[in-house]
Amino acid sequence: MAAGRGGRRGLVPLLAFLGVMAYALSMAVVTPALPLIQEGLGTSAAGAAWALTAMMLSAAVATPVIGRLGDLLGPRPVLLVVLAISTAGMVVAASAGSLGPMLAGRVLAGIGGGVFPLAYTIVREVFPPERTASAVGLMSSMLGLGGALSWCIAGPIIDHLGWRWLLWVPVLGLVPGLVLAWWIVPAVGGGKSARIDWWGAVLFAAWLVAALTALTQGMEWGWTSPGVIGLLAAAVVLAVVWLVVEGRVEEPLVDLRLMRRRAIWTANAASLLSGYALMAGGLLFPLLVQLPEETGFGFGGTATQAALLQLPASAGMTVAGMTAGLLDRWVGSRVVLMAGAVLTGAGYAYVALAHEAMWQLYVGGVVRGVGIGLAYAAVANLVMAAVAAGETGAVTGVNTLVRTVGASLGTQASAVIVAASGAAEGGFTLGFAVSAAVMGAVLVLALLAPRRSLC
Repeated sequence: MAAGRGGRRGLVPLLAFLGVMAYALSMAVVTPALPLIQEGLGTSAAGAAWALTAMMLSAAVATPVIGRLGDLLGPRPVLLVVLAISTAGMVVAASAGSLGPMLAGRVLAGIGGGVFPLAYTIVREVFPPERTASAVGLMSSMLGLGGALSWCIAGPIIDHLGWRWLLWVPVLGLVPGLVLAWWIVPAVGGGKSARIDWWGAVLFAAWLVAALTALTQGMEWGWTSPGVIGLLAAAVVLAVVWLVVEGRVEEPLVDLRLMRRRAIWTANAASLLSGYALMAGGLLFPLLVQLPEETGFGFGGTATQAALLQLPASAGMTVAGMTAGLLDRWVGSRVVLMAGAVLTGAGYAYVALAHEAMWQLYVGGVVRGVGIGLAYAAVANLVMAAVAAGETGAVTGVNTLVRTVGASLGTQASAVIVAASGAAEGGFTLGFAVSAAVMGAVLVLALLAPRRSLC
């Protein structure tokens, strides 16, 4: 049986990409359907929005924990459990007749975020070193591609089949992914006798949920509301307690000493800012396209036109992620990150200055997409190169978490910038300019990163 499974290792890339894409779709697919979910479940706009927020919070908490479990137990058994739970969650959400079951299903589906660190661990164990960077780059670009595809398929599915069928789409990837995982993923790594830091996991989940809830609800509740201030205060206190606990246990959930390595903290900071840049554009571009022409700067486009604008950028992101592996062998991940920062910043700077015609948005968007594809691939390869194979899941789990936080910040900050301007043209110009400046900071971080791995 082991020999047979070893002969199927050539299918591991297909499984990794299928699992990551299915998760990306499940995360993004509810966004186009939020108004219909609100109507179909008889809930408020805020209640429907929690269908997205609940999964994001669950994924943020679960991802680093699952990455650590993958290092301890081996990625294969953990991946099988994660895919099974995520699939069950998507089925519950798609079948839900009220908001409660919908949110419960989305929370379970969010555990699928653990496929990222597990996929990185599997790729590192199975692929030869010269192919690892390319595989990591392609997987890193799947999140953006999944988001773009969700918008493109949303219209036809909703129009002809109904919004519930949109929630069934990720299941079509998760079910075969579960079967393939059982069939082809080799039993590699793991087998350590280390204990799991459950107290660290509980405290980590507590402060992270408090902080992310405050960020995601700030626009609706008000940034100075008692709820937001209370959650932020609780997050700070719980984070301090968590840091104290993690500094004292022998085998922490997150090894703070690892996080202090220059290759890792610079890559994590770059991930935070790159996540901001990805989702800032994910909000600003569609809003600008769909604003009425009467505003003098909007295009009066449909949701489908806004989605089509994202496709070339997503294709560029995917191609750049694949190319990043070849570039990594030639010049190293540090230079790839520098190139990604420059291209993404240039794309945003261009549309900040020129957004009178759709072709300008396409040009700026494609340049931005290529840049983010390079940056995402580079940061993942930087953190993997800085640690031993047995620590891959833990560090890539934290890196994915940081990127998720950055994405949340990008969405919220850009929405605040546009709202503060009264949805005027200056708000969009400022939003694009801020994103360009953010990528300037990524360039500085790339210059600070070590030239080669420390391991």
